[in-house]
Amino acid sequence: MLVERTEDGGYGAWIPDLPGCVALGSTYDEVIAEMVEAVRLHLDGLRADGLPIPAPTTIASTAIDAA
Repeated sequence: MLVERTEDGGYGAWIPDLPGCVALGSTYDEVIAEMVEAVRLHLDGLRADGLPIPAPTTIASTAIDAA
């Protein structure tokens, strides 16, 4: 999952392996909670449509807090 600050001070998140699965939140904790729900709904939708769940492609991550 990728999370970034938005211009209005909130947060946006998305998962490259799940195109279209995105979330917005006013705080970091809120965007994480919204993303958990978005992933659940996205995977439920793929299953309901009989589509495969993509395998993860990311093998590592690094978080840098430049604040």
